[in-house]
Amino acid sequence: MRMRRIGGWLALALWLGGGVWLGGAVWLGGAVWLGGGLLHAQSQLPAGAMSGHPDPMLKFVSFVLDDVQKNWDRVLPAQMKTPYRHAKLVLYRNSFPSACGKAETAVGPFYCPGDEKVYLDLEFFSELKRRFGAPGEFAEAYVIAHEIGHHIQKIEGIEQKIRHLQETNPREANQLSVRLELQADCFAGVWGNSTEQRHLVNRNDIESAIHAAAAVGDDRLQRLGRGSVNPEKFTHGTSAQRVEWFRRGLDSGKLTACNTFGSER
Repeated sequence: MRMRRIGGWLALALWLGGGVWLGGAVWLGGAVWLGGGLLHAQSQLPAGAMSGHPDPMLKFVSFVLDDVQKNWDRVLPAQMKTPYRHAKLVLYRNSFPSACGKAETAVGPFYCPGDEKVYLDLEFFSELKRRFGAPGEFAEAYVIAHEIGHHIQKIEGIEQKIRHLQETNPREANQLSVRLELQADCFAGVWGNSTEQRHLVNRNDIESAIHAAAAVGDDRLQRLGRGSVNPEKFTHGTSAQRVEWFRRGLDSGKLTACNTFGSER
């Protein structure tokens, strides 16, 4: 993502009652607010968060979250006749409680349908670069857009239906999880399409997001972790599948292109 085009937006910072406002993000003495809602963090804030010079990563995450959700404000009613309600994003260090259990660094970013919040330890972006070899700001933006994709599934009732199917048919639970995750990749691609249309990104940015999708495929992660691949343990899809479905959303800009449950792949 070419930050020079939007740097003026990201530079907005206003002190409000002792906190720092960042286009929807407020840090207040150990509390984090992104996208609305006040959450009490129990771990150390990023350097500079309380100095009047907020961490650049906080500004970047705040911008991406705002841009993704503004896109769904427009796209979801237009394409699905469904009003969009904003999710919240919790930034934390080390661990933080959620309605879905404790958020921890080892878990990675996730969306909790119980409280409609995305949980993200910023250390994951360092892991994305260092361990998974997927650098670039648009790669990081893809991660956020993917998790908001799960929020779209909650709003559309998809997540509830799939969880019910998993409970009634445990043998298919992993495969259903894969399709849910691939659909979130596709939804992230729909947002990516809007950034192309607005000339916020170039082809190199898009390639970094595609590389990030490939880097977190189940087959690649299993090879890195255990040296072998067991498809029965897949929960998110292969690298090829994740790239394919991200591309489908990216190329079409249409939610109807993201029916992973009606596809054989």
